This record gives sequence, structure tokens and C-alpha cells, in this order.
Amino acid sequence: MKIGICSDHAGVAYKAKLIAWLGKKGYEMVNFGTDSTESMDYTDVAHPLANAVEEGKVDLGIALCGTGNGMAMTLNHHKGIRAGLAWNTAIGTLVKEHNNANVLVMPARFISYAMAQHIVRAWLETEFAGGRHQRRIDKIPV
Repeated sequence: MKIGICSDHAGVAYKAKLIAWLGKKGYEMVNFGTDSTESMDYTDVAHPLANAVEEGKVDLGIALCGTGNGMAMTLNHHKGIRAGLAWNTAIGTLVKEHNNANVLVMPARFISYAMAQHIVRAWLETEFAGGRHQRRIDKIPV
């Protein structure tokens, strides 16, 4: 599986660790940046990640920023993206099980790296439930 990943300056340290960790688990990782702790605009990395998911260049995406909100708002402006913001494993599970999130967003300033790993693991291991949840997803586009 190929996973795209991006972060702003607030999430760059977690991103680097997640790339190494997931790479060791056999995932092919595509880094959309940034690789610097210098202040930058999250939109500059969120849009390329979203485009790659929409175009099928990566199977799923992971995004990190300070609160996760900027990334989630930007990513969800793309028609083919369902970005779910998760700060614990229960939410990480539910954004996949109920919302079939194709991008996981995490708030790097509000969770530990260990929690980020747990959330990613839960999200990747969870299957979409379908059924009534698919009906709801079908109603998202305007």
C-alpha cells in the first residue's frame, strides 16, 4: 500500500518518525513535505496530498499540523477527499469505520508521538462498515 504523508512545521518531527515506522512495516511512503520546522502554510502541502489521493497516485493519506484543523479544512475542500481529524484511537477507528476517511489528520501539538502511532495503526487496521454509513457518505457532495 502506498501512503502519502504531509505536515506543516508543527508536525514535521512526527511525520519523519511515521515515515520511518510505516516504511519498516512495509508501506510505501510518499512525503509531500514539509521537512523543515520553519513556519510555512499547511495549504502548500495539503493540496498536493489531496490531489495525489484523488488521482490514485497514493492509496491513502496522513496529514499533521498543530491542531489538525487547517489540514482537515483544506483537504476536505477536495471533492474526492474524506479527511478525518483524530486525537485518540477511538476516533481514528471511527473515521475509517463510519466515514471511510481516505486521509487521516492528527493534531501534532495536542497528542504524543506514541498516540499518533496508535491512531495510525487503528485507522489502517479498521475496515469501512458500509451499509448506512455509505448512504451518508453519498450525501456529502454538494
